[in-house]
Amino acid sequence: MKKAVSLFLISFLALSALLAEGKTETDAARPIEINFSSVSVPGDAHTEAMTVFKEELEKLSGGTMKVNVYHSGQLYSQEGEQAAVRQGTVDMVYTSAPWLAEFVPYLSMFSAVYTFQGYDHMTNVFNGEIGKKIFQDIVDSQGIRPLGAYYLGTRQLNLVEKVGPVRTPADMAGVKLRVPESPSWIALGKALGGNPTPIAFNEVYMGLKTGAVEGQDNPLATDKNAKFYEVTKYIVLTNHVVDSTWPTINEKKWQSLSDQQKEWVIQAVDVARKYCDKSNLETEANILDFFREKGMIIIEDPDIQAFADYAKNSYLTESKDISKDWDMELYDKVQALVE
Repeated sequence: MKKAVSLFLISFLALSALLAEGKTETDAARPIEINFSSVSVPGDAHTEAMTVFKEELEKLSGGTMKVNVYHSGQLYSQEGEQAAVRQGTVDMVYTSAPWLAEFVPYLSMFSAVYTFQGYDHMTNVFNGEIGKKIFQDIVDSQGIRPLGAYYLGTRQLNLVEKVGPVRTPADMAGVKLRVPESPSWIALGKALGGNPTPIAFNEVYMGLKTGAVEGQDNPLATDKNAKFYEVTKYIVLTNHVVDSTWPTINEKKWQSLSDQQKEWVIQAVDVARKYCDKSNLETEANILDFFREKGMIIIEDPDIQAFADYAKNSYLTESKDISKDWDMELYDKVQALVE
């Protein structure tokens, strides 16, 4: 009974807010829809978080808001959805620093290898005061609004058998390393010592199988869910990027919402974030045995310092077109948050 009364009150408040804005009762009775698109696949924590967000927002709003979830690239390619959210042809997508660095250049430093020292460091930056400043810069520049940062996992190298064991950047010389099609991602591939080879995410499995690429880097949960273990032999624990993904809404869509609706969206995003982060942290703590059972070789002792030194030099030389735009004052503030 109490639950029914609560839902009634939520619906009544939402209806009253819409009527106060001059909308008709018919308009008010129609749920506000948010279309949320991602190329991520079922089993990925951030894919499942889309459903958590949907269920939480629809519950908080008493059904006056509805989320339509489209995963696995049902609507767009990874590149296409980034343009779509700016254009407003889709309401929400996942984006991140490397996708936006082309337009907000200093963001490339957040996708550079070894910027973050671990999960706590990353989430304290992006979901704290520094993150608010960064996200507002994106709103002002691109007309899209990141609503938070979910932990995607820590990126590791994943290589086909032909490459052999890798322990230093020198071992990566000439290796065709898959990267997404953006300057920041290409710089990352160079920083790891490889030959960056851009292909779309949904082409990676076949690319590894046919030799079009010889390696890729992703969090271990993604490697499992995308079944890359079927077509690769090595995982190298380089820990080179503590990765995040940002649920992001078109700014015009955001401004069309009432203050109460915005509050519900933020609350639902935060519930989904906690789900995603917890899921990925637990997965990473237990996943290596799965890969071993699949016959993969885990390189647990790569020379991290050698990779870090090589990467720093790479960014300052062959990718200086990227690093020249870094905000070093902000970078120092980020490093000061290491616990």
